[in-house]
Amino acid sequence: MSSGGGGGGGVAEEVARLWRELPVRVDWAAVAAQCAEVVAAARALVVVPAVRLLVAVSLAMTVMILIEKLFVAAVCLSVRTLRFKPERRYRWLPIGAAGDEEEAGLGAAAAAFPMVLVQIPMFNEREVYKLSIGAACSLDWPSDRVVIQVLDDSTDPVVKDLVEMECQRWKGKGVNIKYEVRLNRKGYKAGALKEGLKHDYVKECEYIAMFDADFQPESDFLLRTIPFLVHNPKIALVQTRWKFVNADECLLTRFQEMSLDYHFKYEQEAGSSVYSFFGFNGTAGVWRIAAINDAGGWKDRTTVEDMDLAVRATLQGWKFVYVGDVKVKSELPSTFKAYRFQQHRWSCGPANLFKKMMVEILENKKVSLWNKIHLWYDFFFVGKIAAHTVTFIYYCLVIPVSVWLPEVQIPLWGVVYVPTVITLLKAVGTPSSFHLVILWVLFENVMSLHRINAAITGLLEAGRVNEWVVTEKLGDGNKTKPATNGSDAVKVIDVELTTPLVPKLKKRRTRFWDKYHYPELFVGTCIIVSGFYDVFYAKKGYYVFLFIQGLAFLVVGFEYIGVCPP
Repeated sequence: MSSGGGGGGGVAEEVARLWRELPVRVDWAAVAAQCAEVVAAARALVVVPAVRLLVAVSLAMTVMILIEKLFVAAVCLSVRTLRFKPERRYRWLPIGAAGDEEEAGLGAAAAAFPMVLVQIPMFNEREVYKLSIGAACSLDWPSDRVVIQVLDDSTDPVVKDLVEMECQRWKGKGVNIKYEVRLNRKGYKAGALKEGLKHDYVKECEYIAMFDADFQPESDFLLRTIPFLVHNPKIALVQTRWKFVNADECLLTRFQEMSLDYHFKYEQEAGSSVYSFFGFNGTAGVWRIAAINDAGGWKDRTTVEDMDLAVRATLQGWKFVYVGDVKVKSELPSTFKAYRFQQHRWSCGPANLFKKMMVEILENKKVSLWNKIHLWYDFFFVGKIAAHTVTFIYYCLVIPVSVWLPEVQIPLWGVVYVPTVITLLKAVGTPSSFHLVILWVLFENVMSLHRINAAITGLLEAGRVNEWVVTEKLGDGNKTKPATNGSDAVKVIDVELTTPLVPKLKKRRTRFWDKYHYPELFVGTCIIVSGFYDVFYAKKGYYVFLFIQGLAFLVVGFEYIGVCPP
């Protein structure tokens, strides 16, 4: 044993002697200096120019968005100042009223009630099926001139039975209601709507009113919308405004209300007034069946089948009208998980549709150059691509990174003035929530992480491009306080939702590491570190924004927003 140990020690001494006699020595200080030079060269030649390019692109896109918001504000201000309502831009007479039909060349048929189909697509809508079916069955329209079509794709047999029994209950009251199911869910909502049009009784209908399962139209909905289609043969779609019954439930729903109110009150109004185009919202609208057929019908090639149909109908020369005075009650997703899935679909689908139709839009011969520019540049590029891209890259990447690079300077107008104007222009849609504008902006910046990822997924047609997750409803529509006077009280009782008939399944215990959203936690940590660097070294004055923005990412990352699902 001793000889073995001695032999090992002798080998080690020999190796040490040979190492000392080698003519080459490693100067670690020189190696470190050379590495520093390489890093400095890469920083000067690659990093700094790349960040400066991102700054330039971000500022350009920010200016594009500012111009678009100013234009929308100017159009809406003019419309409201001049009281240029849809009833003044288009012919509108009450259905059945005596008028100058002969002068308009419409004949006596225009004065009669046309045949209307009301479609309600459903998928396991346990909490809201009574509300939507009841509201649709309570529409003021001759019972022999309307068909209520419930398209049930439910996979839960218990829910399916409940929906069918509800339809039978209304059928027993004399309502012309049809309960339709299909063998598979091919095409999801688009597939269900397409299949629903194949039934023989639909051939008698001229118009389709569409409502998602959580939407509750007022009883006069058809009386206020159908006249636009009857008296204006070139109009394909009448879109109405969404009104939210649970907007005050939590901060998450308040933020959604602020974003959607701007979309409806300003973006849709401007599109309808100037271009006669806006994206169909998939619900709370009335279509002319002839326009749907002329555009090629429903297609399931993207997750925004409603926008797809609207674009194709526009390229065929059809017009749309937005009627903001008609409001339909609906429910906002109040859990962050449901909201994330919804936003993925709403961001991925338009980007994917833009990729599929960008050439077709430019080559179209049936619409004017002005409308093509609006559709291609304003609606798709600025509204669906640039808005998501610049929000994340500029506010969550470029500004934090610029703190570490003294060579990169961002002009004050691009950091403060222009973003402030854009924010104020968007916040006017919901004056009652104006005090939440800073929190809203911070949350929108956090959500831009998901939206840019979804938009890239749509453009590249990768990963979750065709993912369709139905937005979960918690039945908050029954929180509204209905009127109880007159005959309406009976209608409300019929659709009132009480205790769910099917108990919710117990939620499986979530693993500790699945409770949090790590992309938000990572980005938030990086932004906060950049804030500390700005305080102690860079001193560019961005640290206040960086701290609160980083904190917003952490709050969302730990999911301290929205309500906890039951």
